[in-house]
Amino acid sequence: MISTEKIEAAKERFGQLLKEQLQRVEEMKAQGDFIDYKSLDQIKIGVCGGDGIGPAITSQAQRILEYLLRDEIKAGKVAFHVIEGLTIERRAAENAAIPPAVLDEIKKCHVILKGPTTTPRKGDPWPNVESANVAMRKELDLFANVRPVRIPEQGIDWTFYRENTEGAYAVGSKGVHVTEDLGVDFTIATTQGTERIIRAAFEFAKANGKTRVTAVTKANIIKTTDGKFLDIFREIAKEYPDITADDWYIDIMTAKLVDEKRRKDFQVVVLPNLYGDIITDEAAEFQGGVGTAGSANIGKKYAMFEAIHGSAPRMVQEGRDIYADPSSMIRAGAMLLAHIGYNKEADKLYRALDICTVTEKKIVTTGRSNGATGAEFADYVMETIEKLK
Repeated sequence: MISTEKIEAAKERFGQLLKEQLQRVEEMKAQGDFIDYKSLDQIKIGVCGGDGIGPAITSQAQRILEYLLRDEIKAGKVAFHVIEGLTIERRAAENAAIPPAVLDEIKKCHVILKGPTTTPRKGDPWPNVESANVAMRKELDLFANVRPVRIPEQGIDWTFYRENTEGAYAVGSKGVHVTEDLGVDFTIATTQGTERIIRAAFEFAKANGKTRVTAVTKANIIKTTDGKFLDIFREIAKEYPDITADDWYIDIMTAKLVDEKRRKDFQVVVLPNLYGDIITDEAAEFQGGVGTAGSANIGKKYAMFEAIHGSAPRMVQEGRDIYADPSSMIRAGAMLLAHIGYNKEADKLYRALDICTVTEKKIVTTGRSNGATGAEFADYVMETIEKLK
């Protein structure tokens, strides 16, 4: 027997969800355009060391960025600002995902280079504070998760633009158990949210000399939300006539990434949240797994660049943090350079990392004293950059 009461309860919950999402739409409509870094008198780069090995590896990435931007720093066009306090100890003491004073300092910067932070889990000696990453994405509206995968010897140079705030994950905790036999979840797509992620992908392609942007959906089956994503992609693509735009369905795209003949053709890929989660994990395996790459979270006003891996507190406890591999943070730094318009410097850094970690490998970190320190590896990278001139 169908329960009218349960249907009405489900409809009420769905109605509340719609109100929340429509409010998001109004907030997005009120936003301005993407920040134009070229128009700024000075670009402020905030540096948050984070927890565990975070300060050790972040400081080495900062050294390299300061080396590459030394002329800009002298001219006052770029400034670094070290932000203290984004640590589990202070976050626990203030019972805040990001202490308010720290958030104020973060918001004074245009971009953030962020080391890994600890998120408490059951059994840890910390209160159950929210993830600093999740909080930062919310506070700064970082809607684009950007992950590059670069393996020159295989002809792979991909950049994925994954939507961070909508899709199947947007209201993942707000599905409805209508009855014991029926559960319903929701996928969200807004015009504003879709436009901004797709435009970000095309703008990145334009700024970095890329010639192809690919959309990934399942619009042949998920006709409303994925269909909306694809329709908007095709409209925005018309504004970039020098860039080839094409689209693939998620199932065949997973196959094409392992197709040695076809995968070299992909450059910039833009996709909804769930598909982005699947594809970027698959893509990262080509270069050694999800712990090998840097990552970016980008919004219209702010952007944050980080390593994907965790804070490795055991290395600190054992006195091994000086031996931590900083390459993921350095890759994040290369992404930061490209994002703020220093593409030549970013390219040099990527090329140097390819030499230092793949082809030449004169110095290798092992995480222990039988390998190089993070500082020695950073020196090696800078020496390699110098030879590229």
